[in-house]
Amino acid sequence: MSQRPVICWFRRDLRLQDNPALRAAVDTGLPVIPVYILDEESEGVRADGAAKKWWLDKSLKSLSSNIERLGGRLVLRKGAARPVIEALMEKTGAGAVFWNRQYEKPLIDRDTAIKDRLKESGVEAHSFNGSLLNEPWTIETGSGGHYKVFTPYWKAVRANYSAPDPIVAPDTLAGSDVTSDALADWGLHPTRPDWSKGFAPFWRPGEEGALDRLDHWLKNGLGAYDERRNRPDIENSTSGLSPHLAMGEISPQTIWRAVRQAMQDGRRNIPEDQAWTFLSELVWREFSYVLLYHNPELHTDNYNRDFNHMPWRCSENDLKAWEMGCTGYPMVDAGMRQLWLTGWMHNRVRMIVASFLTKHLLMHWHHGEEWFWDCLVDSDPASNAASWQWTAGSGADAAPYFRVFNPITQGAKFDETGDYVRRFVPELAKLPDKYLHAPWEAPDHVLKKAGVKLGENYPHPIVAHKQGRQRALDAYDKLKEKRDAA
Repeated sequence: MSQRPVICWFRRDLRLQDNPALRAAVDTGLPVIPVYILDEESEGVRADGAAKKWWLDKSLKSLSSNIERLGGRLVLRKGAARPVIEALMEKTGAGAVFWNRQYEKPLIDRDTAIKDRLKESGVEAHSFNGSLLNEPWTIETGSGGHYKVFTPYWKAVRANYSAPDPIVAPDTLAGSDVTSDALADWGLHPTRPDWSKGFAPFWRPGEEGALDRLDHWLKNGLGAYDERRNRPDIENSTSGLSPHLAMGEISPQTIWRAVRQAMQDGRRNIPEDQAWTFLSELVWREFSYVLLYHNPELHTDNYNRDFNHMPWRCSENDLKAWEMGCTGYPMVDAGMRQLWLTGWMHNRVRMIVASFLTKHLLMHWHHGEEWFWDCLVDSDPASNAASWQWTAGSGADAAPYFRVFNPITQGAKFDETGDYVRRFVPELAKLPDKYLHAPWEAPDHVLKKAGVKLGENYPHPIVAHKQGRQRALDAYDKLKEKRDAA
């Protein structure tokens, strides 16, 4: 490479610490040109949803500022990655490109083509694992295949994984005179209207925000995680690290090391069972990438092909009611409104609203997957698809289709205080706990005193629970009949 500069291509790894591609680029001793490419044009690439673009805008500002403090400059380019990379090589004369791997098939194909082209041109190309504890092909079953059930996969990781030593951030990054797009010109932050105004109070995008949230979680939530993780009405019941992980502002190795150190630090008094339960959720994300890597169409095609025979319903009105949090079921509506307001939803509630869409409303899971993709700041190509299929019953290691979440009893059990529903469905705030999760059961005088007018300021249920449940079970019976006859 002589004294030619090298390019570090940032992707879903917007951080300086624990970044193997950046570290390898810096360790060449050559000038490093940091680059981020907004690629929505390469074949098969799925553009980020609107909420994640909001996060990306803030995360790139944070990364750019951190790079500038080291004396460098983040170069922004928009377009298909291959011609952008080739243009940068011609402009800079760079002798190598470094990046961290991604695992969706269109991105694998794109990166393979780029790597082949660079090597043909006499340019080095180096890729690394910067996103996962274990890459999808790393952990094999005894027969040499990949795991299709989570529990044995988790047991294998727990028994064998040891996080590598931390990778330190660079001390300096040489400046670059390469022209850059203006971030504002990308239009990532929504306008006309700015529907994301509710996001800012809840989130601090960027590497510093990720590390601060991890520290806060270790101090205030981890020790009681297994006891409180299903309670959306309790503060710090979950870590809130998922959007930082999705954007790569923190590595899973950093989280694993921090949790393991907390377990071993007697001063923190972290029960091991609580910490291991939390780490198992980190590994569920990993397992989702195993499924995605071996099933590239996971976000569009049923993992269990039997579900190709499922007699799904189509109803624009029901779908819109679900999206807007107007189903008449307070726990479902609170979750959907939390999503719209904050760009995020508590995990237990995600299961409740997903079950309601796919079972009570009998609508295809891809409607929900697409809505979550657009509305979640933590939308993740593997976790989003795998989790929707799990709840719908069509996925690997899935919940049985006949398991239909009761949104009334789920609300009473996991929003015991009623704080969650009252926060996000304020028109029900004055209802007594007894009727909060089933307001249609309240006597007229109770509704009147609480200021609730069913059908006016809060909707009647769009489907009765028993009717919705039975319709789902009947549909599953038809699926089995069609499968057996096929």
